[in-house]
Amino acid sequence: MIRPARPGDVPAVEELVAAAYQPWADLIGIRPKPMDDDYAAHVAAGHVHLLEEDEPGEGIAGLIVLVPEDGVLLVDNVAVAPGRHGRGLGRRLLAFAEDRARTAGLGALRLYTNARMEPNIALYLRLGYEITERRRSGPRDVVFMAKRLDG
Repeated sequence: MIRPARPGDVPAVEELVAAAYQPWADLIGIRPKPMDDDYAAHVAAGHVHLLEEDEPGEGIAGLIVLVPEDGVLLVDNVAVAPGRHGRGLGRRLLAFAEDRARTAGLGALRLYTNARMEPNIALYLRLGYEITERRRSGPRDVVFMAKRLDG
């Protein structure tokens, strides 16, 4: 089940993001941007959606942060709990993002990621995203991607 996050979920959201991104921080040598986001503000704005396990008490399996922009939906963050990788949960969250964009009448999704996060980039390419730009932003090498939505 994917549901909107509530204010009481913020500590669990922060914990999941920290666990999901720590291996990337170790690889790229800096904290990925999602590790420092203001999740209380994202939750209050209705941007955070949680993927819960089917079994009660199993906790949050993943989350997605979606920010509406002019004509597109920004996928600001996709995170899956480390022990739950390889189960298609990231794909499920991204499909949810596509549904939300279509429902809102938006014609595309966009996202950005660190160039060192190559497995994530490969997944996005397989799901129909295209690289639109690559640029240095301070210590980060950022890859920008977008996916046009049909109908």
